[in-house]
Amino acid sequence: MNFQKRVNAFVKLGEFIQNCSNQELPKFEEAYHHNHWFTPENVKLSLQSWAGLLTKYNLEKWLSEYEIKEKIPKNIAIIMAGNIPLVGFHDLLCVILSGNNAIVKLSDDDKILPQFLIDELIKIEPEMANYIFISDGRLPKNFDAVIATGSNNTFRYFEYYFRDKPSLLRKNRSSVAILTGSETQEEMTKLGDDIFLYFGLGCRNVSKIYIPIDYNIATFFEGIEPYNKILQHHKYANNYHYHKSIFLLNLAPHLDNNFVILKEDKAIASPLGVLFSENYNSLDSLFETLRIRKEEIQCVVSKTNFENSVAFGKSQSPELWDYADGEDTMQFLLSLLETFL
Repeated sequence: MNFQKRVNAFVKLGEFIQNCSNQELPKFEEAYHHNHWFTPENVKLSLQSWAGLLTKYNLEKWLSEYEIKEKIPKNIAIIMAGNIPLVGFHDLLCVILSGNNAIVKLSDDDKILPQFLIDELIKIEPEMANYIFISDGRLPKNFDAVIATGSNNTFRYFEYYFRDKPSLLRKNRSSVAILTGSETQEEMTKLGDDIFLYFGLGCRNVSKIYIPIDYNIATFFEGIEPYNKILQHHKYANNYHYHKSIFLLNLAPHLDNNFVILKEDKAIASPLGVLFSENYNSLDSLFETLRIRKEEIQCVVSKTNFENSVAFGKSQSPELWDYADGEDTMQFLLSLLETFL
């Protein structure tokens, strides 16, 4: 199957997702029953995002930056994460469009939706069945390289286990927001999207805000108030109430608006139901701090001039060329084709 056929197949998949009708709703419900974090609303949000990405224009714009030649494909193992719906689908897209074969290890938390899209992709282009293999158990031994995403603990395991293979390995990262006090309430409401979409489980979700000294925190709380219904989700509520109890028992200073806890902390990754905050004296010193800690940060939400900042409300709307951890997945895969020649 040549490059253009591969691209066309994903364009048609995008059109299929865009036109998903009520007949696909049972699949969404199945995903929710398998993993209660995957509410039908969050599944639809993820699918809408992919429908917007898988267009002829977007794919051609992204791929025009690379020289993709037809060569003997390599077998690429993909160990997918499952923290938010379809979080591992971009890796599959890269592997197939680069001209390689995908050996996919689905996350136990996200089995239904990737399989759903892969099945549809094969219906659209039956030759795809020769390029994608789903591994139910241990990975087969015939893979040439690996892309793996996991926690900090599994990252160390990956490093050891795949030490003899070319690999692109990812570990935990979180995102932060910079507030200056000049933001509007509308921008604070959009920041609510960055914090609460997918319940805050994604690496692109804001888990910490940096605020100037003497910042009026009421502006922030008023802006995110539309998200108060998040407490109706029992799993989120359990996390929120657990951490609230711990902070109260330990007499730990914090602010609470009855659906998220704001706590001063130097750490970047916060527990679910908690948002960390930290004061800064000047933007220049803050920017230097963020550069030093860049390995912990996925993206920065801000309207300052900090490099590659994401606008409020846009952290969960990455483009095809916004690679996780800043690692160019496509270039990694294309370099393998050259290395193995």
